[in-house]
Amino acid sequence: MTLMSLWRNPTDYLLSTIAYFGSKVFKMSSGSNLSHIEPISQLSPLVTRVLGQNPGPYTLQGTNTYLVGSGKNKILIDTGEPNITKYTENLKLALCENSIQCIIATHYHHDHVGGIPDVRKLVHTDIPVYKIRIGDEDHKEDTSLYHYVEDGHEFSTEGATLKIVYTPGHTTDHAAILLKEEHAIFSGDCILGEGTTIFSCLHTYMKSLSRLLELRPSKIYPGHGPVIEKPNEKIEDYIKHRNQREAQILEVLSDGNPITGMDIVNRVYQDIPFSVKFGALMNVKQHLKKLEKDKKVQEVETDLYQIVS
Repeated sequence: MTLMSLWRNPTDYLLSTIAYFGSKVFKMSSGSNLSHIEPISQLSPLVTRVLGQNPGPYTLQGTNTYLVGSGKNKILIDTGEPNITKYTENLKLALCENSIQCIIATHYHHDHVGGIPDVRKLVHTDIPVYKIRIGDEDHKEDTSLYHYVEDGHEFSTEGATLKIVYTPGHTTDHAAILLKEEHAIFSGDCILGEGTTIFSCLHTYMKSLSRLLELRPSKIYPGHGPVIEKPNEKIEDYIKHRNQREAQILEVLSDGNPITGMDIVNRVYQDIPFSVKFGALMNVKQHLKKLEKDKKVQEVETDLYQIVS
């Protein structure tokens, strides 16, 4: 996840800046109620999780990175943030005498691709990095860093076959990854082990959730948080949650008075800490965009919304 995609409204920009620094404070706080995740965990005969050591309100316990395969050549899914020595030390321990065949990035966010140079330095080679090409004109990436793949592309290593499942919504380049031998999904930031995620387009995000539900995975290895052992129930909860949020937003607007996006956040998300309010605002704005397309809500002035009577 990221705070890089800022809204043009100055109030939103100020909030995002404060929220960003609030996330740094979170890393020094011990007040989190999140589940404990070990630095290195053998999750199955084919999957080892190495925690990114970058906790925060948007990364939860930290970014989950995964070594996949039963042989000496592993595939690494995501790389965490840059310059986190404890992560690379743990990755080295998890690898033991094994090597990394390639890296698959679920999406472009800094906490998933930022550690690529450190991983390459660790293994002393420019191992290839694969991802979906980004479709957002507002975000430019160095195309020389990646080998681009499309939906359905497969990777093989000893004991494991991985298939790209294009799941835009969180970002335009987001991919989940199906481990065919377990029929399990690496969900990136489309689905989290705890809490809910942010998204850049609600319409495509909902379609991606439906696609993952159709796969009926055996479990979900998320980009943040613990393994999801009841994956289909979790996906259904995500879909239900978004529908409930839409109903709550319409209820807030039901008196007919124009209000701002932040006013809606303060009334719908009453119990969230300030450090994650920008993420809530991003989600509310995406709901409002959808409701405008559905002709249920109109933006009467910049960041001032009213229900359509």
